[in-house]
Amino acid sequence: MHVNKRSKRRAVAEINVVPYIDVMLVLLIIFMATAPVVMQSVKVDLPQTDSQPLSDDSDPPVIAQVDKDSHYSLTLGTEEEKDMADLIQLAGVVSDYHKTHPNSPVVVAGAKEVQYDAVVQLMAALKEAGVENVGLMTDSVDKKK
Repeated sequence: MHVNKRSKRRAVAEINVVPYIDVMLVLLIIFMATAPVVMQSVKVDLPQTDSQPLSDDSDPPVIAQVDKDSHYSLTLGTEEEKDMADLIQLAGVVSDYHKTHPNSPVVVAGAKEVQYDAVVQLMAALKEAGVENVGLMTDSVDKKK
């Protein structure tokens, strides 16, 4: 008598990870494509309604100005106002000054008629120059009356 011994096959208990890898790669591609868009922003600390003047004991401020024709000028501390040819020159001068005077506050002054783009470009140039915090210069309410 011949006994047919059949070997019992055991079920293989493995997790198929291929679909998870596919999903992970798709998410990686999405994040790589969207990261540069998210990173291209200018961080601005907007003034509150009751803004305070600079304290008397702080270093003299660096004032970067833009007029309605998008011409730039710069006042470094107590020096006289200098006209700048373009944003690249302004960023270089501010970078050099900021290295020797790191505690000097940096503010942006713009005329009412200035295009928003000119102010944003100025703030981006200051950020590239290594300035972490930029303030916005305003006239006081009492001065306008």
